[in-house]
Amino acid sequence: MPALGNSLTNRNAATVLRDGLSRVTQGEVTVDCSALQQVDSAAVAVLLAWQRVASRRGQTLALSGVPAQLRSLASLYGVDGLLGLASAADHADHHHRH
Repeated sequence: MPALGNSLTNRNAATVLRDGLSRVTQGEVTVDCSALQQVDSAAVAVLLAWQRVASRRGQTLALSGVPAQLRSLASLYGVDGLLGLASAADHADHHHRH
């Protein structure tokens, strides 16, 4: 999958979602997020949708270059683990809190 542009927000989420879904259904599950400078909750929703499709195909979405803002949003919504963004330290921390 090609690199995402510099923005993934409500403004372009529908287009990015469609493009990505077609690519994921063709087996492209690596996403380069390194150019992203502007994200909102729509970015998390798009990545989750791609992950669901990949999962149905028996694959896992692989995200690279994920910016801190996107990691923070995923963590805030509690889906960082679903997106493969939670670090081992995060898992250990969650374990100790329960």
